[in-house]
Order: sequence, then structure tokens, then C-alpha cells
Amino acid sequence: MSDWLSHEASWRLLPFALVFLLMAALEYRYPRRKLDQSRRERWWGNLSLVVLNTLLARLLFALLGTSTVTLAFYAQDQGLGLLTLLQLSPPLSLLCGVLLLDLAIYWQHRLFHQVPWLWRLHQVHHADRNLDVSSGLRFHPLEILLSLLIKMTLIVALGVPPLAVLMFEVLLNGMAMFNHANVYIPPWLDRPLRWLVITPDAHRIHHSVVIDETNSNYGFNLSAWDRLFGSYRNDPAAGQINVTIGLPQWQDAATAQLGWMLRLPFRRRTH
Repeated sequence: MSDWLSHEASWRLLPFALVFLLMAALEYRYPRRKLDQSRRERWWGNLSLVVLNTLLARLLFALLGTSTVTLAFYAQDQGLGLLTLLQLSPPLSLLCGVLLLDLAIYWQHRLFHQVPWLWRLHQVHHADRNLDVSSGLRFHPLEILLSLLIKMTLIVALGVPPLAVLMFEVLLNGMAMFNHANVYIPPWLDRPLRWLVITPDAHRIHHSVVIDETNSNYGFNLSAWDRLFGSYRNDPAAGQINVTIGLPQWQDAATAQLGWMLRLPFRRRTH
């Protein structure tokens, strides 16, 4: 295994902290929308989920005796997976690995919207009535654990290089915080950016209470997947400022409380 594996935690934590602080600062200085809930209350709940999910992920890795990156090293050493069998050059294998994982997360996201029991988990993310940098980290622990198992299966099946796994995970975390951020990006910059990545204005549509808008703009990184598979939408019908965020049935609920979020998938009313 490469020496950089011993510093894997630093490679993850430093970009995470920098992006979070940058987006939080930009939200404070250049907010896109006025939020109607206390940031302190929402951040306490959302970031508590982050801590809980991190601990559970570490527990899962300990039980399995591997992490996503170490599993990629194992698959590589054993000659497992599509990219390993194709014997691509290292740069091309790295690029294909990142792109394939990004495509997979796009379809996984769509699946979590379409399958009822998966939606029960994913609705915790959508129940947030305001969007900011912390919203990109708000996922139910069971969704996180299931997503990790799916990702680990894909890493072996596709033979994704270890460096590509680390790069993708760092990129995914950073972009999730970016495209959920309550940051104003001027139209002259937002329009060309959207041809490459999912911007905050593009992703905000996905959090609309209108079901047709919720079922669009699934991507977290590249916007190409939504355009290619017909799920891209340019703007919400109510406009970026007036669009209602969250789920219609939970507009008056205590959506910022950790206990409420943990219990949500097990409540009867889900639609």
C-alpha cells in the first residue's frame, strides 16, 4: 500500500474543514435567500448527524476490517474489477474511476427517490426547510451505512483505483457542501458553471416541495448526468427566491431536532 494511506484521515479532514468554513463565510457575506430558522438550531441537529454518521462509519469499517480505500487496494492487488481487467494507463484509470463512481452516485440518488423504503431514509435529507452548507451533510445514519455498502461493492466490481476512491470521496463531500450552500452566484458565472457542475441554484430546485422539481437535478458533482438522462431542470416554477424548500407534510415539524430526524423514517406519514 502507498505511504499516503497513512495520512488518509488528513487528506479527508483538511479539504472538508476548508470547504465548510469557506461556504459558511460566503453564506454570511453573500446569502442567496433569507433563512427562516435559527442557524444555531439547524446546525446543532445537522452537525450532530455528521458526528454520529462518522462514528458509525468507523464502526462499520472496524467490523468489516477494511475501509473504502483499503478495499480498493485489496481489489487492485487481487486483480479484481472492470478497470483492472481493462489494464488502462494509470491516469485514464484514475479518471474513469472517478467518473464511474460519480455516475453511480447519480443513479443511487435516483433510486433512493423511487423506492419507497429507500425514500423513507432519504427524506431526512429533504425534510430540512432551509438550505445551507450544513444541509449537504444531513443524512440518516441508515442511509449512510447503506450507501457505504453500495460504494464498497462498486469499488470491487469496477476495480476503482485507491487514489480515485479517495479523490471521489473528497470531491463528493466538498461539492455536497458547495451545492447546498446558501450562496449567491451571479448569473453571468452561474450559467456557464452549470454546464460543468451542479451549482447551488441548480440543486435548490431538487429540494423544492413540488414533486416534479424534487425529482430532478439529482447530481452532486457533474451536471452532465442529469442532462444526459433527462432529469435536468433549469429553474423552479416559483423562482429561486420564492421556492418553498423541504417536504410539504413536514413544514410545521421540528425538522432541525436530532431525535426527530432519527425517528422520521419510522413514522407513518411519508408522502
